[in-house]
Amino acid sequence: MASSSLDRFRITGGCRLEGEVTVTGAKNSVLKLMAASLLAVGTTTIHNVPDIADVDIMADLLTRLGCTVKHEGSVVTIEVPAAPLHRADYDLVRKMRASINVLGPLVARVGKAEVALPGGDAIGSRGLDFHIKGLESLGATAHVEHGYVIAEAPNGLTGTAIELDFPSVGATENLMTAAVLAQGVTTIDNAAREPDLVDLGEFLIGMGAQIDGLGSPLITITGVKELKPTDHTTITDRIIAGTWAFAAAMTQGDITIHGGRADHMEVMLEKLTHAGAIVTSTQDGIRVQMNQRPRAIDVATLPYPGFATDLLPFIIGMNAVADGHSIVTENVFESRFMFVNELMRLGAQITVDGHHASIDGIPQLSGAPVEATDIRAGAGLVLAALVSDGETTVDGAFHIDRGYPNFAEQLVSLGAKVSRE
Repeated sequence: MASSSLDRFRITGGCRLEGEVTVTGAKNSVLKLMAASLLAVGTTTIHNVPDIADVDIMADLLTRLGCTVKHEGSVVTIEVPAAPLHRADYDLVRKMRASINVLGPLVARVGKAEVALPGGDAIGSRGLDFHIKGLESLGATAHVEHGYVIAEAPNGLTGTAIELDFPSVGATENLMTAAVLAQGVTTIDNAAREPDLVDLGEFLIGMGAQIDGLGSPLITITGVKELKPTDHTTITDRIIAGTWAFAAAMTQGDITIHGGRADHMEVMLEKLTHAGAIVTSTQDGIRVQMNQRPRAIDVATLPYPGFATDLLPFIIGMNAVADGHSIVTENVFESRFMFVNELMRLGAQITVDGHHASIDGIPQLSGAPVEATDIRAGAGLVLAALVSDGETTVDGAFHIDRGYPNFAEQLVSLGAKVSRE
């Protein structure tokens, strides 16, 4: 997807969104699947791949490591050589946090990895201590030097018991992809439980890995000598589905979300119901209707199955135009509230104190120029612009492109007045 850092969205507020959208494959899954393809020599095929900028970045990174990557429509094929290269350079890794997911597969397959410290969204520090400590437990030597994570295991990895201090998704993914080729049994206690991580585990099982306990806090991996390429279909994106659900609630609209999986969004849908939305199941997704001004609701983000931190901009945006007062607490990233200053430029009544945002809802926001600081904040600002009086411009469209395929076009199909310039 071509995208310029100078692109922005122009939105005219006051539109009620109504219609149907289809959710594509999950960004937070497909990027990890692409990285994990490094574990097997040959051609792996991934279906239901979204047309987003981050897929192109990961494809470039894998190409740099010696793979041949083809992206045609919603299908990506990755041909992995017998001896991949082991260095992931800063110029690509700085663009996307998920680049760190090549660390585990490279250590397991090649015995060495040099991965630049990753970039991505400006939502706070996400240290790699859990990754490094876990790899060391598996027998690797790992350290940070000159801006790179360097991990080596020339004699292979050995299974062990690992207990995470926090259910980090990235650390669980890297350790799981390293342990599948380790000698013996590895257990990961306090493991992440996100659907995207379960999807990665199913992908690895399709390659021949032996993994038990996916979706639970304790994952057990019995190492195998080698894995084979696989053919896998990515799960649908629960964060994009959640975005459309909040879009319906904020604009007092009616949106049918094809591919939206209610079982992946139980807490979020419960919160929307408390806010006054009508949520019903359809044959292949969910429908969200809001026939009144939303009621303000309190929310605290937590690791899955709790309320997802990626949905924080949308719940704050909804509460900004809701009836009543609310408190939103962020428990995962310390800088997730950076976008609040931009939302306040639209007239939102918000006070931030540490990890808490105190919000007094008002009937309508006011259009103004704002800037996206990360993927979800950008999408959240676009939705806030829809319930603002007048015109809003959202700079930094490239952030949104990293996670949302054809975002403006889908909004227009629902009745919004949005253009890209």
